[in-house]
Amino acid sequence: MPLVALGYLSGSWLGSLTVCRLAGRGDPRLAGSCNPGVSNVLRLYGLRLAFATLLLDAVKGMPVLWLAMGLGFPPWAQGVVGLGVLLGHSYPVWHRFRGGKAVASAFGVMLVLAPWVALVCAACWALLAWRVRTAAVASLVSAALAPLASVWLAPEYTGVVIAFTALVLARHVLNIQRLGRGNEPGL
Repeated sequence: MPLVALGYLSGSWLGSLTVCRLAGRGDPRLAGSCNPGVSNVLRLYGLRLAFATLLLDAVKGMPVLWLAMGLGFPPWAQGVVGLGVLLGHSYPVWHRFRGGKAVASAFGVMLVLAPWVALVCAACWALLAWRVRTAAVASLVSAALAPLASVWLAPEYTGVVIAFTALVLARHVLNIQRLGRGNEPGL
């Protein structure tokens, strides 16, 4: 399916690398948690660059998803294109398959496919990040909430949301281990 490959390619553009280069900052994969995601950019370089990273990582897959929707793909096929975006972000060929954890990219994909689910999960993430001050906890709980929210708000996408959740949770295995040991970095 050509759109899945296009989704992968769009997803493999790591927004944090572009943002940090343009701002004259170092590669976030070489400092902090060594992850090219929003949380590491926030800890290293502040809110402005983290927000720019979030924006780029969320919107990068939207055009290919709109194309899939415009071509009349059924929900499961749209989800496969979205999964291509998330796999591209998590395992970008250009960066020796060292990518991010796909939380911001999953938000962007779900914003197109199941917007109410995305907004519920984003609100959950923001509330937990504010109260718990740990991005991993906010990400894990929000990801786990997504399938439940989709059953209620977007039942036709529940299967693909479960696949997105499985990928996000799998990408957080090291965070889960650090949380268990009590040494997961805060925000």
